[in-house]
Amino acid sequence: MTYRVPVADIAFTLDHIAGFSRLIDGGLFEDLDMDTARAILEEAARFANEELAPINRAGDTQGARLVDGKVVMPEGFTEAYRKWVEAGWGSFTAPKEHGGQGLPVSLGMAVAEMWHGANMAFGLNPLLTQAGVHALIAHGSEPLQTQYLPKLISGEWTGSMQLTEPQAGSDLRFLKTRATPVGDGTYKLTGTKIFITYGEHPMTDNIIHLVLARMPDAPFGTKGISLFVVPKFIPNADGSLGERNDVMAAKLEHKLGIHGSPTCVMNFGDRGGATGWLVGEPNGGLKAMFTMMNEARLGVGIQGVGIGERAFQQALDYARDRRQGAPESGGAADASVAIIEHPDVVRMLLNMKSKTSAARAIAYTTSVAIDISHRAADASERKRAANEAALLTPIAKAVSTDFGVETASEGIQVHGGMGFIEETGAAQHYRDARIAPIYEGTNGIQAIDLVTRKLPLAGGETFREFLAGLKETAREVASSNDDGLGHTGECLWESITALEETGGWLTRQLAENRAAALAGATPFQRLFGFAAGGALLAKGALAATRGGESYGRNAEAVVLEARHFAESLMGETSGLKHAVTHAHETVERGGAVLGER
Repeated sequence: MTYRVPVADIAFTLDHIAGFSRLIDGGLFEDLDMDTARAILEEAARFANEELAPINRAGDTQGARLVDGKVVMPEGFTEAYRKWVEAGWGSFTAPKEHGGQGLPVSLGMAVAEMWHGANMAFGLNPLLTQAGVHALIAHGSEPLQTQYLPKLISGEWTGSMQLTEPQAGSDLRFLKTRATPVGDGTYKLTGTKIFITYGEHPMTDNIIHLVLARMPDAPFGTKGISLFVVPKFIPNADGSLGERNDVMAAKLEHKLGIHGSPTCVMNFGDRGGATGWLVGEPNGGLKAMFTMMNEARLGVGIQGVGIGERAFQQALDYARDRRQGAPESGGAADASVAIIEHPDVVRMLLNMKSKTSAARAIAYTTSVAIDISHRAADASERKRAANEAALLTPIAKAVSTDFGVETASEGIQVHGGMGFIEETGAAQHYRDARIAPIYEGTNGIQAIDLVTRKLPLAGGETFREFLAGLKETAREVASSNDDGLGHTGECLWESITALEETGGWLTRQLAENRAAALAGATPFQRLFGFAAGGALLAKGALAATRGGESYGRNAEAVVLEARHFAESLMGETSGLKHAVTHAHETVERGGAVLGER
């Protein structure tokens, strides 16, 4: 099937749910208006539909291959990437002072959804490059910024994030890659990294690796980690490419999905040491790493939205065309109907659509908060927005990617037995989606971050302010007396109350029994996602019923999504509330019981 970017859904969510118009009306981006933003979305959609979606299948079936130490990309990937760079998409959100276009992060996230929906394996490349750009802007010296930022921002060069090692995984305390000072301002790096996305490929002339390593005198643990720039080819003073650096792809990982993306095992120092330059302060790599990771985490959340949308579109097309089963209304003995006429199939399709819309709303709301935190004139407003973005980032990453997996799985179910057959393509979406809850910090790590760092943010005031916004939406739904919304208001109140109560319980446990709080972190994160997603969809439904610019969205469809999410899916929050407050009772004992041999 052919993926089509849902431009109307994207534009409606940006404006009426996430509050993108606040950026325009507030003059935060003086050269941007809504007509221009819509034109950008339309052009990005054209590129995704025409250039990226058609090569998605080749990426899965052909995959990236390592031949004689060189990566061979699937058919069409290199050509599509060069067109992508020529069209200026690489410089989209980067600051103007560094050669970028200075457009909003939120608009960039909307466009990124299109790349991932059309071709997730392709979209990974710019995602990691842009994360590296942000790390260099925040922590790189002026010479490093001058040397590397222009071509990274344009997309002429790409970047990789090199954190994980075989013995370390997510526990960075045990990193072994070494960086030995040479005495001329450079370092020689030796070691091995694994799971490195686009660590090697032929799509650009150079690849700029951002690598975590330890200096010889570094203390043990995360306080002894530094960040280094290690280019594939060392640039000369005039910007031309010089000698090949001592960093090579030793193998490509054989993965469940995203086959078109080369995931590499990278060796540093087979010929004595790869030349690198320190980014930021010695032993300050953890801070720089989180600059990269936070950017990438929201981008991974957008992957969940994109792959969920693509899985939904394919399931919907199949349900409209596939005829099976007799009509409920009776008729001829040999009659059959399209499966979309069966109530259970409709239920699954509504699950898919409403989960994808809720994830989109959460991710876009997070990105608008980031824009405000960067651009608002008032310092206190910037701080509040930064805290809101920090609170929502784990939700945007984890809940969106969980929903993406669930939606892709339900898409296979809509296809029935044909969904389990590779030729239909439905299985690819599930295989591709399954990595997103794992990389850039597993969703369990996101839950720990949410409960231990983000819930207590600003003394808990950030969480309370966000809750107040959810409650206001619930009150508006209740007072609207719109029959189309059914029991949405009641469902919202139940979920928001559960979120508030469990948030308070976890806050107390952090001081009294941290293990109990950690045991309840993942169900709390999911509960948070349901409450926030339901309220945001209801906000969109209210906007749709009040008229105004619809961007082509059908008001009845918007209301239906919000109602279905509230009435059919948010009931899970009552069980999640119990899991948050009682999981520790079995988890504390479970480790000992299950660990016995």
